Amino acid sequence: MKVVLFCGGLGTRLREHSDTVPKSLVNIGSRPIIWHLMRYYAHFGHKEFILCLGYRGDMIREYFLDYREELSNDFTLSHKGTELHTRDLDDWRITFVDTGLHSNIGQRLLRVRKYLGEDAVFLANYSDGLSDVPLDQQIADFNTRDVVASFAAVSNLQSSFHAARLGQDGLVMHMGPVSDQELLVNGGFFVFRREIFDYIKEGDELVEQPFQRLIAARKLSAFRWGGFWRCMDTFKDKITFDRMEARQDCPWMVWRPRS
Repeated sequence: MKVVLFCGGLGTRLREHSDTVPKSLVNIGSRPIIWHLMRYYAHFGHKEFILCLGYRGDMIREYFLDYREELSNDFTLSHKGTELHTRDLDDWRITFVDTGLHSNIGQRLLRVRKYLGEDAVFLANYSDGLSDVPLDQQIADFNTRDVVASFAAVSNLQSSFHAARLGQDGLVMHMGPVSDQELLVNGGFFVFRREIFDYIKEGDELVEQPFQRLIAARKLSAFRWGGFWRCMDTFKDKITFDRMEARQDCPWMVWRPRS
């Protein structure tokens, strides 16, 4: 299946890290988050990517045009040059599409419709979060349902907010961390049928008007996942990812052999 990656946002809440690098190119260890995400999809056999570019799309193009396999693969260096023992991108196919600087997610998806060809089903991702969602199981679940769209529904364990439940008299009946509540959020890992385009109008944001139409038509499902999921939304999140990578605690790296 083709994988549509939305990587055109400004990433304003990561400006503390850099105001010149797009969020999808912010590194976790030696590789940007979009690379980690693409390795995740490639592990499940999905190696045809469509990148929806916007803010600093030139940097994303340059990153892949100047890609250095040696940074994440074993190699031998000699007077003859470098000999790679493994490769990342040998059988990847990446389409780069300028979808506009200020376009929302729904409009970016509309802009790349022609690159999906006649595919009946495709995948998509916000490109700002990582997970160990079993993608094959999510797709299998989607295929058993008469729906147009599905997303991974995950717990937001990184929230520091506390949720309160109030009685009608205004007295607090319960209070605790949001992460302890039975509250699931959209994790940004999507499966779509091509009929999704029948539900998107010009100007629509993907999960607002189109998803409301799908809900009304009973055509939207969710794949509940209680495993690892984390979003890179702030500089604090970037530091957390870096620390996890440094101690080799990387549950999203499903392509690595498990010990």
